[in-house]
Amino acid sequence: MKPKVLFSGALLACAALDGCALTSSQSDFSLVVAPSNITVALGGGQQALSIGISQVSGINQSVTVTAAAMPAGLTVTPANLSLAPGSLAEIRVSASSEAVPGTASIAFTGTSGGVTHTAVVHVTIALPSTTASLSTTSFDFGNNLLNNTVTQSVVAVTNTGAAPLTLNPALTGDPSFAIVSGASCGTQLAPGADCDMVLQYAPTAQSAPGTQHATLNMGFVDVSPGTSQTVAISGKSFTLPAGQVTSTGNPQVALYSMTLPFPGSVTINFGTTTSYGLKTWTQSAQAPGGEVSIFVAGMQASTLYHMQAAVQFSNGIVANDADHTFTTKAVPPSMRTTVTTTTTPRMTPQPGLELLNPLAGYPSGVVVTDLSGNVLWTYANPGSSNLNFIDGVKMLPDGNFLLVIGPSSSVSLGGAFAAGTITELREVNLAGDTVREISIEDLNSELAAAGCAECAVQLDNFHHDVEPLPNGHWLALANTTRVLSATSQPPLTGAAATTVLGDVIVDLDQNLQPAWVWNEFNHLDPNRHPMNFPDWTHTNAVVYSKDDGNLLVSLRHQNWILKVNYDDGLGDGSILWRLGKGGDFTLDGGTDPSDWEFAQHAPAFFSANTAGVFSLGAMDNGDDRIFPAGVTCGSAGAPPCYYSTVPVWQIDENAKTATLTFHQVLPAALYSSFGGNAERLANGNVEYDLCAVAVGINGPFSYVYEVTSESTPQTVWSMHVTGTFLYRAFRIPSLYPGVQW
Repeated sequence: MKPKVLFSGALLACAALDGCALTSSQSDFSLVVAPSNITVALGGGQQALSIGISQVSGINQSVTVTAAAMPAGLTVTPANLSLAPGSLAEIRVSASSEAVPGTASIAFTGTSGGVTHTAVVHVTIALPSTTASLSTTSFDFGNNLLNNTVTQSVVAVTNTGAAPLTLNPALTGDPSFAIVSGASCGTQLAPGADCDMVLQYAPTAQSAPGTQHATLNMGFVDVSPGTSQTVAISGKSFTLPAGQVTSTGNPQVALYSMTLPFPGSVTINFGTTTSYGLKTWTQSAQAPGGEVSIFVAGMQASTLYHMQAAVQFSNGIVANDADHTFTTKAVPPSMRTTVTTTTTPRMTPQPGLELLNPLAGYPSGVVVTDLSGNVLWTYANPGSSNLNFIDGVKMLPDGNFLLVIGPSSSVSLGGAFAAGTITELREVNLAGDTVREISIEDLNSELAAAGCAECAVQLDNFHHDVEPLPNGHWLALANTTRVLSATSQPPLTGAAATTVLGDVIVDLDQNLQPAWVWNEFNHLDPNRHPMNFPDWTHTNAVVYSKDDGNLLVSLRHQNWILKVNYDDGLGDGSILWRLGKGGDFTLDGGTDPSDWEFAQHAPAFFSANTAGVFSLGAMDNGDDRIFPAGVTCGSAGAPPCYYSTVPVWQIDENAKTATLTFHQVLPAALYSSFGGNAERLANGNVEYDLCAVAVGINGPFSYVYEVTSESTPQTVWSMHVTGTFLYRAFRIPSLYPGVQW
């Protein structure tokens, strides 16, 4: 507590002081220094004294006060000062580590004109009474943005001794740093206790590439010389550059680019208002000055959108870019779709978008819509849409699309392809740019150079499907022809030499080099051909089984789904089992043979596990369905000859049983002669695509249904598309992997 010094006329009252040294004269001034006895710690903090000048008579000029005859190791700050009569000032006394413990005196001399007076203060120089420690002697706030406040506990102070610790924290240096007094250590710390010093870093000017610095001095009073008392504080401040939004080759896709001054990640929020509502996925830049560019897709055509980048820096700082606007263009005329959707009242479909693969109609290529049928993204068949079909579209983990481009698979039986035919596997981004591709000609060259026995094959055409693998490989489905006869290998008995069309699966590594080849001519009997021979197998899907590394292969013209020993590229290609009529499984829960799959498309796992006992679904088109003996289809009271179903089996690979757990038998009016797929949605419902419900004068058109998985399925949502066939239709969460809209 500071002493109070009271003046009244020529008299100086010292009653309120702890003690005072006073000299007076009836014709001059008086000098007061209080208290007259103080204690300072050796090497510790400063102690305050009050000095007062009182006018006695005839003196009204300033008085110079000086500390004289200073004992060694004691310091007075300031050492001299000038005071007007009637005024009061404060000085501080401290003892350095060179001071001698014990008692000493400091004489303060006041001089004005020829008058001099002296006051003496007795000082006890005490040994330190406690000890203290700091958890660190430096703290770096790291990177920060202008006008952003970061609050951190920069150091922990511990009183490691047995007496109270006096502190006088002070911060000097760059004004961007400040002590948060309410959250930081006070002026005294009990024995054994600790406290934190909390600082704020709020830069108002950019320092980068330089660093801002400050020093935090704890001002310990009661500790020994050499005790660490200071913490070096640093930080670096940056400006966040504004993002840039530009158009792309896709009329409904924008490119949003941000340069990050230090490592972080970016997500783009977008929508028709500044409330946004939709978001992209998150992309990162790990190096300072790294650029993040994100395609903003999923916008309706001819619409103004707002978009804003949200930045999450690796050190926890968050920031938003300014709002930007972008107006999408119209859907290209060739990709406009006639689509209607219906949601059953009081039912809620699985959220997301529809990834559609229309072909052989108008439009043809890839179309993504929302569940109301609004077109959000398109990619057209390259070149002539009558020659080059896109199918097998898959979304990749990097957000790109992988697709097959080629003519119909059976065209290979007709000889040379027409001019302008493209047959390749292509990866494209959301802007429609080709990221990488491989043509059938390039793959044939690579197979010839590989020199393996299975590689000795000439491929004609990519078709129907391509399967991306978790390791970045692609499983390419292509076809080849071979002239078979009774003496060929394999032999075709009871027929003249025949050009037969079969299929080949090629495993392409990350560099699109062949790593494994499976040729149906080396593993299947060509004398089994229940449908459309010499288009012998007409394979339309390859599905990877993650649990055992093997493959499911759908052979439409064999009415079989095979499991092939792939073993993640180490398998011998042997057929592990065949599912369907004449295969290796007993059908439970249905009638054999009519409830097996016929001319099927796109098997898909309906369970998380994919081996042992698991769930498998497919689109059963039913073109060449076989009925039990004695049943004549199409007759009165008998089933129609042509109808499609959506089966889901529980497969037991050891017991070789296939038990129907879901089996929607569709009415004859919804018979779909080709294409289509079925999948289990995240909400447990089943979605399926009826690709070719109407052909010819009434079509083409397709239906997509989401239904409950009950024994009597209820329609939750449906889509009707006219003018084209939907080869496949999938519910995807959004246009960004891992993001649910």
